[in-house]
Amino acid sequence: MQPVYKRILLKISGEVLAGEQGHGFDFDVMTSICEAVKTLNDMDVEVGLVVGGGNFWRGRSGGSMDRTRADHIGMLATVMNSLALADTLEHLGVDVRVQTAIEMRAFAEPYIRNRAVRHLEKGRVCIFGAGTGNPFFSTDTCAALRAAEINAEVILKATNVDGVYDKDPNKFADAVKYDKVTHSEVLEKDLKVMDSTAASLCRDNGIKILVFNLNNPDNIVKAVCGENIGTLVC
Repeated sequence: MQPVYKRILLKISGEVLAGEQGHGFDFDVMTSICEAVKTLNDMDVEVGLVVGGGNFWRGRSGGSMDRTRADHIGMLATVMNSLALADTLEHLGVDVRVQTAIEMRAFAEPYIRNRAVRHLEKGRVCIFGAGTGNPFFSTDTCAALRAAEINAEVILKATNVDGVYDKDPNKFADAVKYDKVTHSEVLEKDLKVMDSTAASLCRDNGIKILVFNLNNPDNIVKAVCGENIGTLVC
């Protein structure tokens, strides 16, 4: 297989890292995801990665907690996931760097765009933690922002469904899957690919989004090699 993209931004949810247990880390799942990333790295694909924090914390978990503080906790959860993925990749022999939007120099680099691009050019996987560094912005928005900054050709959004549907396929048996859809349709039809801020950022900067199922981590490699999986937003 030959890759059709040179530089990508992979977005995975924190919940995926928890596996069936629903919380914390499932190391078998993490290893299978990182093995797919290693395959891309061996194919000289430049990989930036953004991971959510839902396996530890979601903003809505805070109940009556102040939203800003709840989001700060969520940012820390993404950093924990970033460090865990970095460790797994290093055990597989992949050169990796973690950069965080909020400085925590004892165990990660501060996010610097030019340094991130240089890491990618040198064949290092670059994991971006702590979201955008601001409350009220999701990790999807972080993925869109980082993709624009590093000039990624596509965002690979790995989810628990096999593409974009006109309604929730887990609730409606007659849900129809799209093979291709425009950014404007995503926003107008509220298709739940990403939150509206992230989707608008991708539309305004011409960033393609490929939504696919991560139940089989090999789909990451198939997506980068142009196989017909998931839904392309362009």
